[in-house]
Amino acid sequence: MQDSVVDPGAHNRAAWDKYVQEGNEWSRPVTTEDVERARTGDWSIVLIGREPVDRSWLPTDLTGKDVLCLASGGGQQGPILAAAGARVTVFDNSPRQLGQDRMVAARDGLELHTVLGDMRDLGALGDAAFDVVFHPVSNLFAPDLAPVWRECFRVLRPGGTLLAGFLNPDVYLFDHEALDERGELVVVHKLPYSDVTQYSAEERAAKFGADAPLEYSHTLTEQIGGQFAAGFVLTGFAEAPDHSSAAAPYLSNYFATRAVKPG
Repeated sequence: MQDSVVDPGAHNRAAWDKYVQEGNEWSRPVTTEDVERARTGDWSIVLIGREPVDRSWLPTDLTGKDVLCLASGGGQQGPILAAAGARVTVFDNSPRQLGQDRMVAARDGLELHTVLGDMRDLGALGDAAFDVVFHPVSNLFAPDLAPVWRECFRVLRPGGTLLAGFLNPDVYLFDHEALDERGELVVVHKLPYSDVTQYSAEERAAKFGADAPLEYSHTLTEQIGGQFAAGFVLTGFAEAPDHSSAAAPYLSNYFATRAVKPG
């Protein structure tokens, strides 16, 4: 059933560009009021779910720190971190998502840099260029993760920190329609799952819509073991439910890790 001709990068770029036009929740920029509060030290950003990331996972003072917001466009985390004093680069696969960051920067007088590209290839960025990589739940849109972790390790300075959020792969066990439309947990898929291997293009269009992003489950070996394999040392772990999901009473929908590149 696998669709061997689909280009996930190109497909998901178009899908997220459309999400921006439609006002997807992860494409809605922060307000000027949010930015002004961040300038005074009153800020929060989301790594998993809708809960603020533990501030102890980030440097106490972000002033002058080089931060890469990886696959994190949409005018949300990047502008807040820039307002808090960091030198921010936002790297994303969607031109329109990056446009949201540039819009906030222009509106509120922030300095941040945007780069268009695939999270698996950070060749546009230099070695040891960042103190922090902030990578919210987005690697479900990448078919393979080893390049993501290797690139994160490369662009971080020794002692630098990677904050990564990702989906619990068990979420993909359940039938999408039964879960979202009827609140029923019906196990139909084997893991690892991907939209590309599970459905033909015609089936995907009927089930999710032709323009929906392609998603891929990843094992915890790929998510956590992959960070170890890249050279990271894990120093923090968190989990969170998605309270809008019928699965929330039974499992954590999201996981997050804090990892350090040894100095």
